[in-house]
Amino acid sequence: MSVRPELTSRIESDDSSAGPVLLFFSTAVVWLFIGSVFGLVVAFKFSFPDWLGDAPALTFGRLRPAHLNTVIYGWASLALGGVYIWLVARLCRTTIRWKNLLYISAVIWNAAVLWGTIQLLRGNSAGQEWLEFPRATSLMITVAAVLFSLSIIKTFRRRNVDHIYISLWYLLASVIWFPLLYVLGHLPIYSGVTQAAANWWYAHNVLTVWFTPAGLAAAYYFIPKAIGRPIHRYYLSPIGLWAFAPFYNWNGIHHLVGGPLPTWLISVSIVASMLMFIPVIAVAINHHMTMVGHFNKLKSSPTLRFVVFGAVSYTAVSFQGSLEALRSQSEITHFTHYTIGHAHLGLYAFVTMIMFGSIYYIMPRIVKWEWPYPGLIKVHFWLVASGVILYFAAMTVGGVFQGLYMNDAARPFMDSVEVTKPYLMARSIGGSMMLLGQIVFIYLFSLMLFRKGAYRVLPPWGNRIAEASATDASGAEVAPR
Repeated sequence: MSVRPELTSRIESDDSSAGPVLLFFSTAVVWLFIGSVFGLVVAFKFSFPDWLGDAPALTFGRLRPAHLNTVIYGWASLALGGVYIWLVARLCRTTIRWKNLLYISAVIWNAAVLWGTIQLLRGNSAGQEWLEFPRATSLMITVAAVLFSLSIIKTFRRRNVDHIYISLWYLLASVIWFPLLYVLGHLPIYSGVTQAAANWWYAHNVLTVWFTPAGLAAAYYFIPKAIGRPIHRYYLSPIGLWAFAPFYNWNGIHHLVGGPLPTWLISVSIVASMLMFIPVIAVAINHHMTMVGHFNKLKSSPTLRFVVFGAVSYTAVSFQGSLEALRSQSEITHFTHYTIGHAHLGLYAFVTMIMFGSIYYIMPRIVKWEWPYPGLIKVHFWLVASGVILYFAAMTVGGVFQGLYMNDAARPFMDSVEVTKPYLMARSIGGSMMLLGQIVFIYLFSLMLFRKGAYRVLPPWGNRIAEASATDASGAEVAPR
């Protein structure tokens, strides 16, 4: 295909996805701010427990689930929804089908998160982590997820390509798996120990089938696209996907090491967690080795900077998660702040950073306007990157000390509380940096949304790399269109 028809196809795909993508991105950014404010207040409550304690809605027990759910179902889910819509149109060389379903899905999804958050702040929680939203809210999200998936699948079926790029495999698996998982996780048939097992099976698998595929699909697309070279070893990509699917599914039960569950069940989860090294290493080789010889481009490409940071974080959080499953480590780190650091390394350093990078790439192509104030993009990156590193380091080190102190029978329990205080303050400082960086991002996003700021024909960080498909020596396509 010549360059001109190829570019015309991309423009048509971008234009068809622009409306839904902007709706998903815009509402996601609103939830990013709300969820981050909730999270920062929660962080400071560890150092100042009486702060805002007179308002029931602002107590820790209500704010913490509100923070978790607005971030995962508000910000992250809607952001990845926008990325999925844009990617499926681009990679299938087609226009979005059943577009009205996407608009309806976004409206229902946002209404569900709003209503669910209000109920959580009022104290109406289901009481299970990651499953706190009331049943009516869960039903709304289920409907929204099904409508979203139908549009994505219909668009894929109308594709104009023969080769299905690896990002599409992750994307399609995600939109099929998530509605099924969400329904199974919310069935009112679990109780007692079974409920705990189902809870952590769901909580870990929502990362497996919803957030992780989004991050990996985006990284597989944007890393080769930004540097203009194919994936290092494309044949490893299917290994990463098909080993990921069966092994990751069992990981959640390792959160219940020492609990009243059959030993075989926990042991299978631990073994599956160790087997996760196989898909993670396959993905790591492709992501990191593709960058070899091109690290200098991190200075000039905001997308690359955020996405590579996220890809490295995926490798780190996956290795950490597998080791964390071992009984010897779980004895120390279970029920400590270490787990909170691990969660933020995954959902923020990996998923959120890749979502930021994706938005920096997609927005100019759907609003026909280049990012103004490139200096502020660097400010955004360094604030959130430094903030999440500080947050993770503080929670990891503080959590280890906390666990060692709790396991020492000669120490009073309060010693395990006192030892965490400086690390909890460092957590609050890191969280403050992340929120400041996100405010910068929201400001830049608002300028783009309304096409404000300095007008630029080309990106402020240099000439745009030609968007020609990369091929290997045999001519087979191995890089995204």
